Amino acid sequence: MGMYGDHVLPRIINAACGMKSSHPLRSRVCGELHGQVVEIGFGSGLNIPFYPASVSGVAAIEPAHLGWKLAQKRLAATDVAIQRSGLDGQSLPLPDDSCDCALSTWTLCTIPDVMVALREVRRVLKPGGTLHFVEHGLAPDRNVQRWQHRLEPMQKRLFGGCHLTRPIAELLTAAGFTITELDVFYEEGALKTFAADSLGIAVSPEPGTTEN
Repeated sequence: MGMYGDHVLPRIINAACGMKSSHPLRSRVCGELHGQVVEIGFGSGLNIPFYPASVSGVAAIEPAHLGWKLAQKRLAATDVAIQRSGLDGQSLPLPDDSCDCALSTWTLCTIPDVMVALREVRRVLKPGGTLHFVEHGLAPDRNVQRWQHRLEPMQKRLFGGCHLTRPIAELLTAAGFTITELDVFYEEGALKTFAADSLGIAVSPEPGTTEN
């Protein structure tokens, strides 16, 4: 992405994703986090104010150096131990079975190989650990889907490879997670094409669990 991706896009994302309309969704998705958390797509730390007291530490995965710089005020305002632990959700520099929870908010849309990233999340989660997610993706309505397919090439060029048509629940299941909570909806006040969200919790399998 060059200069645009390094110096402009992180500021756009910080402003667009930091709107107050996202706060209730961030509160919901973060509400049951606990213990050691890996957050992929940490960005500028917009989720920090919504970490519950049960979170003991966060391994932040964020490729954009400017995003991490924009997070400094939020980092200074929290008592949670947060460490920038990696740059790429497709290769997490964390030990196996080292995290209680994972967090992903509007991130899976931009990861080039999302299945590799989800398998990495599974690897670092403890058996029975949980992935807490809110992601935009393929809409439930075919007329909206048609527009998503039409606009996706432009969306990818302008927003760092952001896809509009990824089927979030299907991807999680294919990666071996069991979805225990799922809410599919359109964000209020937003164009449906860009705001078909899936919010929920997916569980990493316990040892001895047979995958489909």
